[in-house]
Amino acid sequence: MYDFDEIVDRRGSGSLKWDVADDELPMWVADMDFKTCPDIIEAISERTRHGIFGYSIIPDEWNSAYVSWWKERHNYEIDPESLIFCTGVVPAISSCVRKLTTPGENVVILTPVYNVFFNSIFNNGVNVLQCPLKYENYEYSIDFGRFEEAVADPQTTLLIFCNPHNPCGKIWDRQTLAKVGSLCKKYNVNIISDEIHCDITQPQKEYVPFASVSEECADISITCIAPTKCFNMAGLQTAAVMVPNRNLRHKVWRALNTDEVAEPNAFAITAAVAAFTKGQHWLDELCKYLWDNRQYAEQFIKNEIPKLKVIKADATYLMWVDCGRITDDSVEFTEFIRRKTGLYISDGAEYGDAGRKFVRINLACQKKRLEDGMNRLKNAVNAYETEV
Repeated sequence: MYDFDEIVDRRGSGSLKWDVADDELPMWVADMDFKTCPDIIEAISERTRHGIFGYSIIPDEWNSAYVSWWKERHNYEIDPESLIFCTGVVPAISSCVRKLTTPGENVVILTPVYNVFFNSIFNNGVNVLQCPLKYENYEYSIDFGRFEEAVADPQTTLLIFCNPHNPCGKIWDRQTLAKVGSLCKKYNVNIISDEIHCDITQPQKEYVPFASVSEECADISITCIAPTKCFNMAGLQTAAVMVPNRNLRHKVWRALNTDEVAEPNAFAITAAVAAFTKGQHWLDELCKYLWDNRQYAEQFIKNEIPKLKVIKADATYLMWVDCGRITDDSVEFTEFIRRKTGLYISDGAEYGDAGRKFVRINLACQKKRLEDGMNRLKNAVNAYETEV
């Protein structure tokens, strides 16, 4: 029904991802090469035809769209009063770090993890406390011994959690989430749960909203959610935070308003409502396409570049690849790949010390481009082993 094979030329469109040389293929930043859902395009076009783009309110239909989506899609009943508009997940995280910590305290992150978490912590004068995930047999889990030690530190006041996890694509199970919540509650540590990737999952595979697991989890958590990642519209700057605890919600509301990231632009509400009320079928088809892409890339690497090892994923359109049998310096490796073949992928060192021997590859592109990317990767690896 939807043509995800359509090649869209993004060069010259002001795209961060495609601000590259003519012969380069960018497969790095988490930005898809597909047009967004037609219903969203039509809703924005209708809003544009109105012709006046003044200050916008946040109508009840915005809250209702989030509530309905999470109830129908994720079997979780969100209290509409718990939702606060914000311009993006990253601004929300940074605002919450500023409001809920003081300089010199610790913020725990489970590494390897989304690189911008580091910036949100460093830039606010707070200490990054890296708690590496346990990595065994090419799978990740939480090392709860190290985790408890990190959150038990009296200087630790906040955990920034990723659910599903970026970059490895793991969906955390209910038991794991409950244990995370229980330990953080025990040591008076609040949790920011970044769930922006939650709608990009393996077909028929469901993620578990952190706040849905227990009263403890709901009571100490700030959940960041948005339609931007799954509907490819990050540039529209529309997201939400969901905070069940009334007192914590007031602090977050104050933080977002103090930092002036709580007011929508003229298209932010329209796009979000259209996505969550009309985008279900488009998203279902997208997830199937993305999973076909993942299966193709995994099989290609297994057959053609066997020294690389793809980490099994349940969610996201990002592929986390162990290159430890070739190199333990992913920075040098990715620079070589780009210089040699024009393929631009992310080095794992960006995601913390635990990611140094990994690379991250964005699979959210047309199959023709993915095939090109995989062949470039194969040629680069062959050249690297010969020349380096």
